[in-house]
Amino acid sequence: MYFAALLARTEDGWEASDLELDDVESLSDLIDLARSAAVDDDTVVALIEQEDAWFGVVRVDGEEDPRYYVSNAAVADRSSYGSMLTKELLGNDEDDDDLDELDLDGTEDGEDEPIAAFTDEDDDADDGVGSGAEPVPAGPLGDPRLLDDLGVGHKELMSLDGDALSEIADALGATEVLEAVR
Repeated sequence: MYFAALLARTEDGWEASDLELDDVESLSDLIDLARSAAVDDDTVVALIEQEDAWFGVVRVDGEEDPRYYVSNAAVADRSSYGSMLTKELLGNDEDDDDLDELDLDGTEDGEDEPIAAFTDEDDDADDGVGSGAEPVPAGPLGDPRLLDDLGVGHKELMSLDGDALSEIADALGATEVLEAVR
């Protein structure tokens, strides 16, 4: 069971809205929802939690690149929404539909260097290196400093467990608005 909410910073504090994950099929969808909840391009924090097993934080500041944090990447990677975050953080996001970046002829930037071929040595690797996928680490992954300026220090964020979203909301001064959407 997931819980997800958006916290949008306003002049008067934080506004919370329930994040309906059924509408989120990709990380781009989540970012679009966060940006649409923003007031005057101010900060929006998306909080996702799965039964106290892991939590994720996505911070969106206007049109800047989003920042991400996942409390336990190995556990999160086993769930649909957590895997969206871990794939983004590890650079394994295969959902990039930008045809301009595809290297269709096997060269890069017009160079004549071929793409490396698969060898038997690649098949012997059992740590994920030969498969082209970076192994998902156990423990935190991402930018633990993404909430430093909002009152949640990186050491505090990395030590959270249990009902982490309530503790984050409390530090942000958004406990009442988060509880209203729970």
